Amino acid sequence: MDEEVARSFGNFKFQDCTSNQAIAYGELSKPKHAELLETSIADAMNFKKFETIPDIRMGQLVIEIAMVRLALKIAPHISGRVHIQTNPYYSYSTEKTVLNALRIERIFRFLSPEFDTSRICIKIPSTWEGMMACRTLELKGIATLATTLFAPCQAVLAAEVGCTYIAPYVNQLKVHFQPGFIDPAKLLEFCASIQRYYKAKGVSKTKVLPASLTSTEEIFALKGVDHITISPGLLEQLAKPGSVPSTPSLIDKTGSAVDPLADFTYFKTSYLNDPATYRLEFTRDRKGASEEKLTQAINIFCDMQDKLELLVHARAHLWKDDE
Repeated sequence: MDEEVARSFGNFKFQDCTSNQAIAYGELSKPKHAELLETSIADAMNFKKFETIPDIRMGQLVIEIAMVRLALKIAPHISGRVHIQTNPYYSYSTEKTVLNALRIERIFRFLSPEFDTSRICIKIPSTWEGMMACRTLELKGIATLATTLFAPCQAVLAAEVGCTYIAPYVNQLKVHFQPGFIDPAKLLEFCASIQRYYKAKGVSKTKVLPASLTSTEEIFALKGVDHITISPGLLEQLAKPGSVPSTPSLIDKTGSAVDPLADFTYFKTSYLNDPATYRLEFTRDRKGASEEKLTQAINIFCDMQDKLELLVHARAHLWKDDE
């Protein structure tokens, strides 16, 4: 969400820009965005005059507006979509997630009536409830991304509900928050297997967009994937002469030895009407590791949401009743 990054690479125009509560906190805590935060506080006051917004504190609304403002700042420098993640505290509520997404779309219209809202993509954690929210939103014509995805059953369900993207995490989220931690079970091959599975099953809408990469080697191991999330630091490494590693692509791996359905052999091809089976298979996946990684990610994003609210409170002295 740093427009300076998009500007710094000259003639390259990036396809999409991601965000989440951690990225938003990293940007909004910078002194250069103090004015944007102050403006977002005023925007929230005005927005509430015209919109009925149940069950949301003013601080939460300010954060959503500030995230949209960051997206609007970077939108002219990219093609494709701007991605906004819903409040992680709603991860286990379909209703609240849907309302959050619809509110985000209204905020875009409120702040920039001329903005093409088809460029909005709503990121939602890949809980069962989150997936059902994706289904509702996609039926309303709003693009969604099922994020923090770690298991085959999640990938199957995401395609069933019609997600525009999925974001399987190569590394569990804490690699970015716990110094020295290295994920002992990276999901590079899993990302490749999802794309092979989607192709074998004729899934054309849902694109595989791996995230949480930590090295250029991981990027090139996924060369040929539908889409990919690359952080500013890794973009800078890739821009240096001689930076291309010799890592072979897992996506391009072909031949009779490659079974596109290998990772999905023991999973159903449909979960939409069988939540009990889905929940059990997710709980059992990789002996509980996938569920643990999802829970960890939601906790980290909730922690970052808390930090954002503290940041807003430090600047706001304009409301009392609803805080």
